[in-house]
Amino acid sequence: MTRRTAPRTVLLALGELLGWWGVLILLWLVLITPVYLLEWVVGGSSAAVGALLARAGRRAVTWR
Repeated sequence: MTRRTAPRTVLLALGELLGWWGVLILLWLVLITPVYLLEWVVGGSSAAVGALLARAGRRAVTWR
């Protein structure tokens, strides 16, 4: 038997990840001046990894 996650929980998790990603990508844009395609890919990927780590860290601290 498999457990199903409530759609609201999934949407909240995606919203949190998107929020972290947005903050991190904005910070990255502030710190660099010229933005080329490869830098967008690297910056976006790094922000995504950072968002996952931020969510995991928050969950570890709040026990949720």
